[in-house]
Amino acid sequence: MQLTTGVRFQIVSGAEYLSRTRPAVIISNHQSELDVLLIGEIFPRYTSVSAKKSLRNIPFLGWFMALSGTVFIDRAKKEQALKAFEGAAKEMREHQQNVYIFPEGTRSYAREPKLLPFKKGAFHLAVQAGVPIIPVVAENYSRVLDVKGQRFESGVIRVRVLPPIPTVGLEAKNVDDLTRDTREKMLKVLEVMAREPNAKAMDATPLDGVAKASGADIKHGI
Repeated sequence: MQLTTGVRFQIVSGAEYLSRTRPAVIISNHQSELDVLLIGEIFPRYTSVSAKKSLRNIPFLGWFMALSGTVFIDRAKKEQALKAFEGAAKEMREHQQNVYIFPEGTRSYAREPKLLPFKKGAFHLAVQAGVPIIPVVAENYSRVLDVKGQRFESGVIRVRVLPPIPTVGLEAKNVDDLTRDTREKMLKVLEVMAREPNAKAMDATPLDGVAKASGADIKHGI
């Protein structure tokens, strides 16, 4: 994909957490369609993804996703979503399987280092399974892809994998705090990466701007 897009994601710290921790819920920020390259770069073995339930009905794509162990979530119905997580948690424990989730739930297309509010599904799943959460932070890459500005350039996008966050002993009542604290950790790293001397992506022209926090928001959906 790098040969055709000129874009490459590169883990600059914490790669060992992905190879040594299993099972786990892996989460990352979700900026644009380029995140498919991020998944391709860091996706560990024995890992499946989560997706909205409607994708299961798409011919071929939905069939392939179902066969690959995708966790389908009905976001409109909280009770059904939590039930799906119960089954996924059991599978994770029995088969030592990771699950990869974008907790923002949609692409941000952000021009500055920010995170959308987090949905709580990934954190409910981790707590139910009793497995750690591995946060993955890709630096803001609007200097490479700016959808609003209709610009696309080549570049290397840095990625940091943060230490696993344990969930053993936590209950459903702890999910709000877990979601908020995890988001705050990821946002701080995102802002720090924007201020680092090597924050400019290779062969790309950066946008002017200042890193801004967007608050410790939590979405109350799944």
